[in-house]
Amino acid sequence: MSRARASSGAADTMGPTTEAATAPPAPASKRAVFLRRSLSFVVLWTLVITTLFVANRYVSGFCFLGVMLTLAGLGLSEFYALVARRGFGCFRDWGIVGGLLLMGSTFVYLSGALGTHDAPAKANDFETSFLILFVLGLCVRQFVSRTQDSGILTISTTLFGLMYVPWLLNFIQKIRFFPAADGRVYLIYFLVVTKFSDTGAYLTGSLLGRHKMIPRISPGKTWEGFAGAILFSTLASLGLAYGVGDRLRGMTPFHAVVLGVVLSVAAVIGDLIESLFKREAGIKDSGRSLPGIGGVLDLLDSLLFNAPLMYLYLRHVLTP
Repeated sequence: MSRARASSGAADTMGPTTEAATAPPAPASKRAVFLRRSLSFVVLWTLVITTLFVANRYVSGFCFLGVMLTLAGLGLSEFYALVARRGFGCFRDWGIVGGLLLMGSTFVYLSGALGTHDAPAKANDFETSFLILFVLGLCVRQFVSRTQDSGILTISTTLFGLMYVPWLLNFIQKIRFFPAADGRVYLIYFLVVTKFSDTGAYLTGSLLGRHKMIPRISPGKTWEGFAGAILFSTLASLGLAYGVGDRLRGMTPFHAVVLGVVLSVAAVIGDLIESLFKREAGIKDSGRSLPGIGGVLDLLDSLLFNAPLMYLYLRHVLTP
């Protein structure tokens, strides 16, 4: 009888302990998530910015290229993983190799290793030539494929991955090596303004968010957060224009306001586009390589569409 009670008591004692051991961990608070996201962003882009100002030109250039290649390769790998989860075919290895070659060849051209690089139009022609060869290569790859029987879908997803990640990311290099202005300063400006957009959206949305933007795509996005993104981004743009305006060729308060609004809106749209891809694939984050952020695509989503807009504004408006 005592043994039975002892066993029963032991069971009663072990029951809650076992349940507690197997209970899922409590989700991190919004403040903790925000701090981890900010820390990851600051550490990564501090590394990128530091490489811009290394005294040795070759060390600076190749460190910068190394970071760009890493971001492009990991981001493209995550995108093709989303495609696979969706059940679509793609030439993953072909796309990743093509993306790295695109980034690398553009760097070689823009850095002046092949001769003159003063005309942005010639850099775009160089990049277009690469893309034409890539599309032709994709078609040949499909001809000899024994596993992918849906050529239109396979070629489309592979090509879109290249255009979505490395091609858009390539505009960061075009800003960095822009011949008519100090591209390094403009790259810092671009990263800071975009980050303030993300920060403003998160803080304002967390504190004041009541009205959902597009809940079927991203339940956490609110119109209040969208307004906060525009406000924070514009204030950051004006602050930089005032503080280092002499290093930002062509920058005026008017241009600072326009760019603050344009970059913040594009950053939110870029975030929503990636959210759409992740929702279709049934996942929350594109990866787990960056604490508090998720994957590399989660880091780059607001930059991918901002980079070409920044470059085009720099080329055609600020330095016509």
